Amino acid sequence: MPQEPPRHHVHHSYIWLGSIQAGAALFFVVLVSGFSGFVGALADGETIGDDLPLLMLVIGAIVLGLVLIIGLVALFQWLSYKHLYYIIGPEEFNLYSGIFNKKRVHVPYQRIQSVDQRASLLQRVFGVCTVSIDTAGGSNNKAVQVPYVQKSQAEQLRTELFARKQYATAVQEGMAPQEAAVAVAAASGVVLPQAGAAGQAAVAGAAGQAPHNVLDAPAEIWTDVRGVFGGSAVDTGKVTYEYGLTNKELLFTGLSNNTAFVLVILGILGGAAQFASQMAPVLTGMVDPLVGQFMLLSGQLFGGNLVAAGVALVLVIAAVMWLLSIVGSAISFGGFRACRRDNRIEVERGLLQHQFQGVSVDRVQSVIVKQSFIRRLLGYCELSLGKIDAAADSSDEQQKSLSQGLVVHPFVKMSRVPEILAGLVPEFAGVPVESTPVAPVALRRALIRRGIIQGTGLWLAVIIAIGQLCSNAFIVPDGDGVIALFYINTGAFIGYALCLVLFVLDLVGAVLWFRGSGFAYNEHFMQVSNGGFARETVSFPRKKIQFGYTKTNPFQRRARTATVSARTAAGIGGTTIRLIDVCEEDARSWLDWLKPRGNVVE
Repeated sequence: MPQEPPRHHVHHSYIWLGSIQAGAALFFVVLVSGFSGFVGALADGETIGDDLPLLMLVIGAIVLGLVLIIGLVALFQWLSYKHLYYIIGPEEFNLYSGIFNKKRVHVPYQRIQSVDQRASLLQRVFGVCTVSIDTAGGSNNKAVQVPYVQKSQAEQLRTELFARKQYATAVQEGMAPQEAAVAVAAASGVVLPQAGAAGQAAVAGAAGQAPHNVLDAPAEIWTDVRGVFGGSAVDTGKVTYEYGLTNKELLFTGLSNNTAFVLVILGILGGAAQFASQMAPVLTGMVDPLVGQFMLLSGQLFGGNLVAAGVALVLVIAAVMWLLSIVGSAISFGGFRACRRDNRIEVERGLLQHQFQGVSVDRVQSVIVKQSFIRRLLGYCELSLGKIDAAADSSDEQQKSLSQGLVVHPFVKMSRVPEILAGLVPEFAGVPVESTPVAPVALRRALIRRGIIQGTGLWLAVIIAIGQLCSNAFIVPDGDGVIALFYINTGAFIGYALCLVLFVLDLVGAVLWFRGSGFAYNEHFMQVSNGGFARETVSFPRKKIQFGYTKTNPFQRRARTATVSARTAAGIGGTTIRLIDVCEEDARSWLDWLKPRGNVVE
C-alpha cells in the first residue's frame, strides 16, 4: 500500500499574528469613532463633569467587548489552523482548508505558472510570508494562496514545485521517469523518489553578487536575519545570471514615481481642512495666538500678502510629499534582485514589505520595453516580461499586473537591454531588428485622429466656448454681472491659450507616433512598436500567438491600410497587441506568415 504524503501545516503565527492584526483593526475603528464622538460632544458645548463614572463604565464595556471579540477571532484562527495544510503529492499540489465547509484545491505541477511570495513588515519581522501559486487557468483563475508559511519552508516549497513541474513536463514529452528525475536533481538539487540512488549525486550551487546601491546592504542584512521564525536559508538552485540596481537607477526609479503625488496632497489638505472645521469650535482660544503669529511672520516674509504665504505653504507641503513619494518608491525597490535560476526567472524587491516573483521561462509570453516621456528623453526604459496572470484579489493589483507584467528592471539604460535579455531570457535571442513602418498615409490619418477626433485641446476649447457663450447670453451685463463676465471671459481666453498648447502637443504626438511605430517578424519572433511621446515595444515568439487578424474600417479601406492584431495569453484573459494603419500589402504578407500555424482569423 503506497504511503500517504505528509501533511505540511502553515506556521503557528497564523493563529496569534492573525488575531493581533484583527484586534488592531478593531481597536483602530473604535478609537477613531470614539474620538470623533468625543470631539463632536465638546464642539456642542458638553462637559465631562458628573458623567465621568458613566464614561468609565462605557470605556470598560468597550474594552471587555474588544477582548471578547479578539478571543473569538483567536479561537476561529486556531480552528482554521488545524484544518489548513498542504500536501505535495506525486502528480499535483493539494491545499486543504475549511472548518465546516471543506475545500481542496488541486494544482497539477505542469500547470504551475509562477510561485510568488509576499511579506508585510510584520510578517518579515517574524520570518513568515504568503505564498501565491499561479496557474495558467484563464481569466477566471485565481492564484492559490498559502498564508503564513515559514520563510525556509516557502523557499523549499518553491524549489520543489518547480522541480516537480520540470519533471512532469519532461515525462509528458516522452522522457523516462527515472531519467527525468535524475535530470531534475542535477539541475535543481531536488531528489525526487523516482530518481533512486542516481539522484543523490546531483548538486546545485548558487551565485551571489555584491551590493549595487546604498539600500542593498541593509536589504541583505534584513534578508540574513530572516525574522524570528524564518529558519535556515534553503539552496533554491544555481544562478547563472543576476543583477541589481545602481544608485543612479534607484534614484531615477524614485523620481519617476510621481503619478499619485497630486492626489495625495489633495487628500491630505482635504482631510486637514475637515479636521480643522471639526476642531475649530474647541480650539478657538488656542488658534487665535497662532493666527497672529502666522500673520506676523507672513508680514515679515511676504510683506503682509497672505495669498503669497498660503501659496508658499502649499508649495512646501507639495515638496515634502514629493520627497516622501521618492523615498517610499526607493524603499519599495530596496534590495532589488533579478536573476535566472535554472529554467525560471526570479525578481525580488522591497526593504520593508518584501515581494518575490518566480516564473518559468516557458510561461513568458513577451518582452516589453516601455519608455515614458521622461525615460525617453534620458535614454532609459522600463523592462518587463508579459506572463499569464491569475486574477488578483483587488482591482488595483489586477490593473497593475495588466499594465506592467513582471518588471525585471524599473529604470535601465536602453544600451543595457540586450545584455539583460541575453542573460535573463536567452530564449528570446533572434528578435527581428529591422522594422516595417506604418503606411505613409498614416501620418495624415494620425493628425486627424489625434488632433481632431481624439484631440484633447480641440474638444476642451469647444466646451469652454459653449460655456462662455451661455454665460454671455444669460448674465445681465450690469453691476455685479459686468465683473462676473470680465472674470469669465478672462478665464476663457486663458483656457483657449491652454487648449492651443494641448492641440499643438496632440499634433506633435501624432508625428512622433508615425515616426516611431512599426512591426517586424521573422521565422520565430514578432515585434510591434507604438510610438509617441511615450513608446512601447513588445516582442513575442511566434509560437505564443494564439491567433492573429487584420481589421479595416471604410476610411482605412479607402487609404489602403489595415489594423494588425496579435493575441497572446499574457495578462488576465489574454492581451492583444495591435498596430493601426499598416500598409495593406504588409498586412497581407503578415497574415500569410501566420497561416502555416493555423492561427489566423479572417
